[in-house]
Amino acid sequence: MSRSLKKGPYIDEKLLKKISKFKKGDKTIIKTWSRSAIITPEMVGFIFGVHNGKEHIPVQIVEDMVGHKLGEFAPTTKFVRHGGKMQRGLETKTKDKEVAEVKK
Repeated sequence: MSRSLKKGPYIDEKLLKKISKFKKGDKTIIKTWSRSAIITPEMVGFIFGVHNGKEHIPVQIVEDMVGHKLGEFAPTTKFVRHGGKMQRGLETKTKDKEVAEVKK
């Protein structure tokens, strides 16, 4: 749910101070724990290290991201796979197909 119009977007003040120290297009990663901060046009061109709970995920900001939150681009969970006999059978079939294609 977005914030009300009278409150305006949430932008972390510390993050804006960090941005002002760097030049646009600079390749240094700006680390942040503020996943709920909304991306503004001033952030375009910078690379942020957004914390996902374990590590900082590098996210390069482009124009299409303006208006979204930083946390949307750093997933907190990793899908491993569904297990079981059926999954193993499917995986062996796909491996066999790949091996057959390579041999051709």
